[in-house]
Amino acid sequence: MSSKLMRKALPWLWLLAVALGAAWLRYGLIESSAIGQQCGGGHVPAWCSWRQALVLGFLYEAYGIAAVAAAALALWGQRIWLAWLAAALGLFALELYCFEAGALALLVGSLRLLRLQARMAPLGKYRHGQQQVHAQP
Repeated sequence: MSSKLMRKALPWLWLLAVALGAAWLRYGLIESSAIGQQCGGGHVPAWCSWRQALVLGFLYEAYGIAAVAAAALALWGQRIWLAWLAAALGLFALELYCFEAGALALLVGSLRLLRLQARMAPLGKYRHGQQQVHAQP
């Protein structure tokens, strides 16, 4: 795989890793009935406070708000990392029950990331930049 292709594919692979991590948090930590019972008992492990913070985050739409804010920054800024952050937070919010805001941020971040990656691409054989089109007489 060429280095140019790898450089363009790397943000998308990291987005896949974010999606897998968010799915693990949702299905392995939040929705797991065994972990819920363990955290609901009298003697709770220390990591149950992290689980509770995750639950409070989606109850108060914190992930959706952060994702939409990152999407607005991605539209305003011309940085690839801002577009990736918007898409990643959108994925995270979408997976953790903030559907509307997460979907919007994922869409905006992904499209912005594609646009910024396309601007970085060198002009190809059939892409001649700002070419003028003239009507034939």
